[in-house]
Order: sequence, then C-alpha cells, then structure tokens
Amino acid sequence: MPDVRLPFKEMCARFDVTPRTLRYYEYIELLSPEKDGRARFYGPREMARMTLILRGRRFGFSLEDIRQWLLIYEKEGTQAQMRKWIDLADRQMVELGEQRRQLDETMAELKALRDDTARSLT
Repeated sequence: MPDVRLPFKEMCARFDVTPRTLRYYEYIELLSPEKDGRARFYGPREMARMTLILRGRRFGFSLEDIRQWLLIYEKEGTQAQMRKWIDLADRQMVELGEQRRQLDETMAELKALRDDTARSLT
C-alpha cells in the first residue's frame, strides 16, 4: 500500500492553514515536501510534523522552539526529543501560569471598575 501524499491545496485544507502559512513553514524548514516540477506533495512525515507544529503553536511555543525540537528527533532520536519536550512543557507551563495570574488580575480590576461605574449610575 503506497503512502498517502497530499498536494499543496489538500494539505492546506486538511490542516486548515493558509497557503501563506504552509509556504512559510517550508521557508523556515519546518516542512520539506517532495517536489515534482512546481507541484509540492506532502507525505506521512510532513503530515505528522504539521500536526506537531500546530499542537506546539496551540500550546504557545515559538516556531523556533518547535523547529529545534523537531531537529532533535532527526539528530538524536526519540528519547532525546521526549526529554526536550518535558523541558519545553515545564517552561511553557510556568509562562502560562504567569499569563493566567496577569489575566486574573486584569479581570478583577476590570470587574471592580465596572461595578463602581454601575453603582454610580444608581
């Protein structure tokens, strides 16, 4: 059974990304599609990488962090990649916790100001 290969437009549709995003990920070497003339085809490796890229972005990782993390697999293997993932995840959880604290503080301040304004109307 041959591997599934997606052309450019189908890759964009499958992952709900713009053509510009897909081209950019290629430009910064996150993805390396097969090329046949001007056509690009994305195999299982590129689809798996795209899943990881989008998951990393959802968690707030920078594209450079994601790129470095993907390179670890190619150079050092799965175990090294998983250790790096744990380090990245720990660091990101601290960052997200700080963002949550700041958001909670901002929401409390906004609520207090909103309540003060509502009371002044009565």
